[in-house]
Amino acid sequence: MSTIASTADVIRTHAKERGDKVAIVQDEHRQTWSELDRRSNRVANALAAAGVGPEDRVAFIDKNGYEYFEVFFGCAKLNAVTVNVNWRLAPPEVAWIVNDAEAKVFFFGQEFADTVAAIRDDLTSTTTFVCLGEDDRFESYETWMGDDDSDPGVQPTGSDVAFQLYSSGTTGLPKGVMLSNDNLFALLPDASEQWGFSEAMVSMVAMPLFHIGGSGWAMAGMFNGGTSVIVREIDPAAIIDVIGKERITHAFLVPAVFQFMLMMPNVHDGDYSSLEMLVYGASPITEEVLAGSVKTFGCKFAQAYGLTETTGAIVTLPPEDHDVDGPNRHRLRSAGKPNGNVEMKIVDPDTFEEVPTGEVGEIITRSDQNMVGYWRNPEGTEAAYVDGDWFRTGDIGYFDDDGYLYIHDRVKDMIVSGGENVYPAEVENALMKHPGVADVAVIGVPDEKWGEVGKALVVKAEGQDPEPEEIIAFAREQLAGFKVPKSVDFIAEIPRNPTGKMLKKDLRAPYWEGRERNVN
Repeated sequence: MSTIASTADVIRTHAKERGDKVAIVQDEHRQTWSELDRRSNRVANALAAAGVGPEDRVAFIDKNGYEYFEVFFGCAKLNAVTVNVNWRLAPPEVAWIVNDAEAKVFFFGQEFADTVAAIRDDLTSTTTFVCLGEDDRFESYETWMGDDDSDPGVQPTGSDVAFQLYSSGTTGLPKGVMLSNDNLFALLPDASEQWGFSEAMVSMVAMPLFHIGGSGWAMAGMFNGGTSVIVREIDPAAIIDVIGKERITHAFLVPAVFQFMLMMPNVHDGDYSSLEMLVYGASPITEEVLAGSVKTFGCKFAQAYGLTETTGAIVTLPPEDHDVDGPNRHRLRSAGKPNGNVEMKIVDPDTFEEVPTGEVGEIITRSDQNMVGYWRNPEGTEAAYVDGDWFRTGDIGYFDDDGYLYIHDRVKDMIVSGGENVYPAEVENALMKHPGVADVAVIGVPDEKWGEVGKALVVKAEGQDPEPEEIIAFAREQLAGFKVPKSVDFIAEIPRNPTGKMLKKDLRAPYWEGRERNVN
């Protein structure tokens, strides 16, 4: 794979070397590398005709589907950048991201046509709208792409941006994380070896492609020339069936999905004989769920810890540390050890001085996987780094004497609910628009199903008497469903320190009494 140094090289190389091999499977759809190559050429040429050039942004919103890869590789062949938007967002949030990215072209699934129609007049840079299905208000994908399947021949460089994924920040506004080809290919060779990837692999792509855990995982399999089986959206019972039907060898899932799979009526009827490695991340896995998964699925397990800004995995807990009955079972509470190409330190978050082994501090990391920066946000980019090239993860943790990393808490009070990151500041900003809210703090509280969920602690505005249901309904109009608080309590005032910072640790304490809040 030494000839592959950019995402454009991935499709060009495999189309040439294994053109007749199946690259993508989705339900009954089968697409070879050659077919994917030709169709992405058609997309590239149509994008060029629409005025898209190098480093221009192209927006995309849909649930997982093969069309994403046609658009992604089409952009890569022009050295343009696909911006995959979280389909769970509310229309105003979608519009903000598309405008921020200055996307010239906007692709969208048929079920999101109403969303796009609603925000069309608010999009300031978008001139071309392409529906992946059929909708009389928009041009259809198949018609739009035309029939010119010649390769435009543009060759991206290592420093060029390959991915732009949006991640919400503590300011409440999403940030466009720019990941270069060099970032991606600093990860893929080592990760492929660590996870046993090869040309023969059959990789299940089940996590959302707007996440690095979806698009990054998919690219790792494609880098190796394997077959990618696309799962449109998470359905635990259907995933069980897909594993046996398509002879899946590798998959990346969040622990909640494993938990749900173990609860499915068909779990004991599944054929798991093809499985070689299951990788999990985004949140910790309980020993009960892990033990049940190891027994049921009968393959190797590995945990991956990372962030969008680090191009995904920078720490791995390998299969040998997944023995629930072994002498090192305590390591199951850790995130693992830093990958071979990654430097990592635990520092005092105020002075950035390294702290001794076993002492808690902020996790900072340095590697070629660290992002190029945040799109059009130099202040945010500068704040994300210390000492030049050490990225601040925003996580608090410590190393044990054996070099294993343990995540202790989130510096930014982030809520991890079912593998989705929810930033309280963003939710608080939305709730403060309600006339009945004078002040509000959003915290994570325990939840048996999702690990933790958001709770809004609201100080009522003078003369106002809103009901919890009213606050929640208002939030639903402003935010994606997974960000909406699941409950609302009213309190007299929000406790703050002398500088005005909310004392969220104090607010969380009563809800977590007797329980460990351990989020990766």
